[in-house]
Amino acid sequence: MLEARIYVGLRDKDSHEQRFDIEKYKSILKGVCKNYRAPFSLDVIEGGYFHEDGSWVDENTLLVTFIGIRKRTVYEIARDICTFFRQETVMITLTPSIRFNIHDDLASEEIENMKKKGEDHNADSADETI
Repeated sequence: MLEARIYVGLRDKDSHEQRFDIEKYKSILKGVCKNYRAPFSLDVIEGGYFHEDGSWVDENTLLVTFIGIRKRTVYEIARDICTFFRQETVMITLTPSIRFNIHDDLASEEIENMKKKGEDHNADSADETI
């Protein structure tokens, strides 16, 4: 399963100003995700960067996270976000992830194996890369 994240700054590509309040951007982004039938979570991030001219810019960023949707859908959503938010680029990160459900056979088997090996939830071996 894949976790995809799209980071989108809220400053307009031409005016370099945030044109709307954050709630308006969130509303647009929620509509885009619903249109693609893509389950998501949404965070607002405050940050900044140095502009090409060397000046410091404070910027609000929306981070939308998807789990278990196709890469193609992520790219289509990113394209729409660029269009609707007047951005030239957004950043996409893709990370492998797993869905852990305590009632799944695989999850129960893994927990039992850890118990047999004497591993607990705080042991370093529980943090191994899988």
